[in-house]
Amino acid sequence: MRKPKTGSLLLDSSPLLTVIPTPPDHSSTAVIEEIPGLIKLHRNGHVERLPAMPEVPSTYSPEPGVVSGDVTINPSAGLWARVYVPRYPARHQLPVLLYFHGGGFCVGSPAWRCYHNFLARLAGTAGCVVVSASYRLAPEHRLPAAYEDGVAALAWLRQQAGRAGADPGGWGWRARCDFGRVFVAGDSAGAAIAYSATAPDITPPARVRGLILIQPFFSGEARTSSERNLAQSAKSALTLAAADCYWRLSLPTGTNRDSVWCNPICDEGLKKMESWKMPPVLLCMAEMDILRDRNLEFCRALNRAGKRVELQMYGGVGHAFQVLQNYSLSQIRTTELISDVKGFMTSSR
Repeated sequence: MRKPKTGSLLLDSSPLLTVIPTPPDHSSTAVIEEIPGLIKLHRNGHVERLPAMPEVPSTYSPEPGVVSGDVTINPSAGLWARVYVPRYPARHQLPVLLYFHGGGFCVGSPAWRCYHNFLARLAGTAGCVVVSASYRLAPEHRLPAAYEDGVAALAWLRQQAGRAGADPGGWGWRARCDFGRVFVAGDSAGAAIAYSATAPDITPPARVRGLILIQPFFSGEARTSSERNLAQSAKSALTLAAADCYWRLSLPTGTNRDSVWCNPICDEGLKKMESWKMPPVLLCMAEMDILRDRNLEFCRALNRAGKRVELQMYGGVGHAFQVLQNYSLSQIRTTELISDVKGFMTSSR
């Protein structure tokens, strides 16, 4: 008699054995969280990030008056930055803008073409050196990992001020920087990172001239009116369903949305805000963004805490309009936003 093979056996009067293959178990690869077109989390922990946005090398030049290059921040953690330097005026040192990209803490890169184009334009028009820093992404690295990487990027940038000789990357960007005029900025999740990176419990304390927060991605247990009522198309950069998924993927397991990592005006967040010797803040909001009312609540809290905050609202556009150009008014409003950033940096001396 033949030796049985692996699998289930069906016996009959024939001297041969028929092998019935064991069906594969797909339960471990089932998708348990998904933002269509962006990210999938499988039950077995595997993360799929879909090619939603093309990546471009630093040599890609959408702005002829700006040169860019990549530098390493922390090789062991895989952290790096893309630096944008205006070619002119070549003899002048320029303010430095440390920037963190958006993506719900889960997707995005300084190499995404939309960020490369926007930040090259910002550097050239606003007349500043832009350092676009990467950070670890959730769910592989849940919060506060991204906040810790924001602190590390700012510390690394401060270290560059006191170093002589060839700079990281070897193309002279550091000599163009006025490290006495450092600003920290970001959009969406990147704005939350920028806010956290300059918090009062950071040692040594950050010394920056201003914070530029573009549509910061905050949340809380209670829904705001714009979250409940502001209709969003399926193509919107941030629907309520997508925001909920991002927070499930990025917050530590068991943490609710009134954590200080998510809600800057929770009890703990307000105490920190009140004790904070905060630099001036430029808060940029979008009229059609579901985060509009939450950003307004944040602005009111800053005012009540006695902080200097300048609020700019951009009409007729929604979340991430300045990088995705997904509204008919995006180009006009992006020009306005860049002008506001330039004016804020100029006035914050």
